[in-house]
Amino acid sequence: MKQLEASPFEIGIYTLGDIVADPFTKKAVSAKTRIQEIIEAAKLADEAGLDIFGIGEHHRLDYAVSSPQMVLSAIAQSTKQIKLTSTTTVLNTTDPVRLFEDFATLDLISNGRAEITAGRGAFVESFPLFGYSFDDYDALFEEHLQLLLELNKNERVTWSGKFRSPLHQSEIAPRPEQESLPIWVGVGGTPSSAERAGRYGLGLTIAMIGGTHPRFLPLIDAYHEGAVRAGVSQEQLQVGVTGHGFIAKSMQEAKDTFYPYYANYMEYMNRSRGIHASMPRDAFEIMTRPESVMFIGSPQEIIEKVLIQHELYGHNRFMMQMDIGGMPYKELARSIELLATEVAPVLRREIGKKVQKKVLG
Repeated sequence: MKQLEASPFEIGIYTLGDIVADPFTKKAVSAKTRIQEIIEAAKLADEAGLDIFGIGEHHRLDYAVSSPQMVLSAIAQSTKQIKLTSTTTVLNTTDPVRLFEDFATLDLISNGRAEITAGRGAFVESFPLFGYSFDDYDALFEEHLQLLLELNKNERVTWSGKFRSPLHQSEIAPRPEQESLPIWVGVGGTPSSAERAGRYGLGLTIAMIGGTHPRFLPLIDAYHEGAVRAGVSQEQLQVGVTGHGFIAKSMQEAKDTFYPYYANYMEYMNRSRGIHASMPRDAFEIMTRPESVMFIGSPQEIIEKVLIQHELYGHNRFMMQMDIGGMPYKELARSIELLATEVAPVLRREIGKKVQKKVLG
């Protein structure tokens, strides 16, 4: 079975597939068009040499993707090298057996490029939809994660828990192309979730939606502390950083292009939660400063920000979400190309040097 070798520093993009009306045309694309654009973005990322592409899971009419594994399977047929992951799978309300079988199948289709990023989810619509209680929010995640790890290790599984029927020497098929599927845990701001990822020796993916770089250090600390308490080797740990961003030839161009779509997205999200609040330009400007975790600017400014974060976090994966708020595909494509051609080579070189120096002592 194939096991892909990780690069010293992986760079990619992800999408949540939101369907929001363009702030200029006031029109939203269809779910069909949105999915087609996602597939095209993945093809471009693969051709340009990025390392990983992720798709989120939502069960709402204002998002196009409820099954990342389905869309990733389509992408697998038209890409060659790029890794394919969920960002994230809502593990609380997903049957682990069905999830593992789907991603194992994706792994076979993609010749060993599938990953799972499991999270607890920021929205709650999947709980009543699939017959789960929100009162069991964390307990469901813990149990489903434990079972998913067992399925990943063994062809036949005997298991019992609280929330699903038991398994008795059940055959888990198919097996993936890789020796086992890489599994990461997606975390927003909860140290206990980061600690759990470390305790199980899984990758940690941090969603950085706002704030400054030091804000997320407690998550890194909790992750490593969880690993230490569980006797997990530090060499086994992996940290990924994700966040909103956009790249253009200059900072001013990046801000001017991205602001209308970002403000549109944030206002839409606020309205969906019953909050009527806009995103003023001056508040947005603060979020683009060097100390902010928002990845907006010229290629050089993105490089500098990622390198600052790498000094703090020691992470080995960086992913940007660019296509929000009704952004047209042509703008997304331009940003992807700059990430791949001007940002990624420098980050790989500079962080590669640091990793090599550390290995050599």
